[in-house]
Amino acid sequence: MIKKKIAFFGIKTFPSRGGTDRVAENLILQLKDQFEITVYCFKDSAAQNNIPGVTVKQYTQWVPGASGSFIYFFFSALDLFFLNKVDLVHLHKTESTFFAPLFRLRYKVISTSHEAQYRSDKWNWFAKQFFYLVERIYINSSDVCTCISRPLSEYYENKYGKQVRFIPNGINQIKREEFNSAGAKSFLPKEADWNAPFVLFAARRLMGIKGVHTMLEALQKINYPGQVFITGDLHTSDDYLERLKKLSVGLNVYFLGFVNPLTTLLALIDKADLFIFPSETEGMSIMLLEVASVGTPVVASDIPENKQVFNEGEVLFFRNKDSDDLAEKLRFALLNPEKMKKIGLDCQGRVFSDYLWSNVAKSYAGLYNEVLV
Repeated sequence: MIKKKIAFFGIKTFPSRGGTDRVAENLILQLKDQFEITVYCFKDSAAQNNIPGVTVKQYTQWVPGASGSFIYFFFSALDLFFLNKVDLVHLHKTESTFFAPLFRLRYKVISTSHEAQYRSDKWNWFAKQFFYLVERIYINSSDVCTCISRPLSEYYENKYGKQVRFIPNGINQIKREEFNSAGAKSFLPKEADWNAPFVLFAARRLMGIKGVHTMLEALQKINYPGQVFITGDLHTSDDYLERLKKLSVGLNVYFLGFVNPLTTLLALIDKADLFIFPSETEGMSIMLLEVASVGTPVVASDIPENKQVFNEGEVLFFRNKDSDDLAEKLRFALLNPEKMKKIGLDCQGRVFSDYLWSNVAKSYAGLYNEVLV
């Protein structure tokens, strides 16, 4: 039987460095035996052999930032349209759907929204207008629209009157013996103590919308005596990093940078007393699922995108952006370790029953076959 050819377009890093790229990478791992897959990505020496059997098309990011990403997408789109031949293009992130009208001249197109980016304060007015534009292209120029967030799917359907299929993110179950504790320890500065209590925050990038400032404000309010480990790219915003350092005065805060690979990050999560997830906006967070898979108790913001994934018996929620409420929840969590342990284990069980990539990928495979009939 001849395999159908699928192109993954809209991702940047392969191997992934988190976020949307990790979603796409996990789908590819699950689907590579059923379909002939081509991936477009930034140039990386590890990309070609990242997943055997997958065709990789690499392009240099000539300049940093959004403009560099658009140039990369542009040249990738020309290659996909003129020099390649596939049956279906799977677009990830709404900004990549700018090219959907072009692709539909030759191919079937499925587009997946991971978030409504104009809701984030990260972007200026011009960028937000672009995201409004591509959202309309996403809706009107795709054979099928999917979304990783149920609340966002419902928002699109109510706004545009078109079906947007909700397909959640997932995780791969990794055994505890595979966690890389030695690798995790290597990220700690000399002053930090691996065996002393600590709370953890982790993200791909340290940005205002991740709510790290709210976490630090809450920890200041309770005079938290333990260590605070913060992971994430430290070069995203110098101004924000400086703000976080000021909020850290008096606390035992350590900025570890971006912790990778995943087995190393999971070892760090496993060792933490609590994982704090104060994000102000999300699509459907892979990070939240990965943390939950370890069984470490989670204290998270009560945004709809988090509460669609877990209930109040599985995660301790606090009011979004409210450092006073987060402080109260942290006091409770630290004073009730046994209750928090049970919450963490219940959360872990939910992940393994509802959010494994092996199950999620079946939804996409069915969708591909449906569209390609």
